[in-house]
Amino acid sequence: MKNFHFLSHGVRCAAWHVPAQTDALTGVDGRPCVVLAHGFSGTRDTGLLGFAEPFAAVGIDVLVFDYRGFGDSEGEPRQDISVRRQRQDLHAAVAAARHLPGVDRDRIAVWGYSYGGGHAVAVAAQDRGVAAVVAMNPAVDGRATLAELARHGGVGVLARLTGHGLRDAVRARTGRAPHTLPAVGQPGATAFVTALGAVEFGAAAGPTWRNEICARAALEAGLNRPIRYAGRLACPILVQVGTNDTVAPPEAGRRTAHKAGYLAHVCEYPIDHFQAFTEPWHARVLADPVEFLSRVLSPARAGDAHLRATLPR
Repeated sequence: MKNFHFLSHGVRCAAWHVPAQTDALTGVDGRPCVVLAHGFSGTRDTGLLGFAEPFAAVGIDVLVFDYRGFGDSEGEPRQDISVRRQRQDLHAAVAAARHLPGVDRDRIAVWGYSYGGGHAVAVAAQDRGVAAVVAMNPAVDGRATLAELARHGGVGVLARLTGHGLRDAVRARTGRAPHTLPAVGQPGATAFVTALGAVEFGAAAGPTWRNEICARAALEAGLNRPIRYAGRLACPILVQVGTNDTVAPPEAGRRTAHKAGYLAHVCEYPIDHFQAFTEPWHARVLADPVEFLSRVLSPARAGDAHLRATLPR
C-alpha cells in the first residue's frame, strides 16, 4: 500500500494506492482500478481497507482517499460536508486513478458507501469514461432520508437539526468558527445519525475520524438527490440495498436501479446501514461486488469505455 496525494481544486487530498495482488485481470493496457468513496463523515482509515484488500486480491488496483477537510487531507473548514466539493473530490480521485502506474485508464470503477454511494452515481453519470459503479447502502434521495428520519425520530429531530444548521450558516457568513454537531449519537441525541449501530460504527472508526460535523450540512441533506442522475448512467451499476436500513431508505436504492434500467443489478440483504462493515455480513456483502467488478472490468470488456463515451447524455 502506497501513500500519495492528488489535487482537488488546488487542495491536497490524501490517498492510498493498493496495487492488485494478481495479474488475473491484467490486459494489454494494464490493470483495472476501483476508487472507494466513503460515506457522510467517513475517513479512509475507517473500514475501507476491508473492501480494498479483497478487490486487490482478485486483480483490481484500488485508490482510497479522504475528502477535503477530512482525515489526512488538507482543506478548511475541517469536518464540513459539502455535496458539491465531495463530488469534485471524487472526480479528482478518478482522474488520479487513471494516472496510477500500471492502471488501464479505460477500466476505472467507482465504489461508494452511503453518501459516497450517491456521489458514485452522480460522478459516473457525468464522467462517461467510468466503467462501472457499486453503490452500497447508497444515500440517493435526501427527501426520502429526511422522511425516514422524521418517521423514526419525529419532526422535532428535523427542526432541531435545521436550527443548528442555520446557526452554523450564520457563523460561516460572519467568518466565525463552525458550529458542529456529532456525526453519530445514541437514539434521541441531537446528532446527524442515531440509527442502530451508529455509535458502534463510530467506536470502531480509524484514528483520523472525528465525531463532529459542521451543522450547516443539515441544510443541504434534503437537496442531495443523486437518484436524478441514475437514468444518465452509461455503465453497469450494482446497487446493494439493506432492507433494514433506516438511514438510506431501501426503496430509494431500488428506484435508482430502476432508473438505470438494463444496466443495473440489485442485491438485497437483511442488514441495517452499518452491518456491511462487520461479520457475519461483511463477507457476504463483499462477495457480490468482487464478482461484479471482476466480470465487468475483465480485459475482454476494456473497449466498452470507447462506446460509453459516444453515448448521448
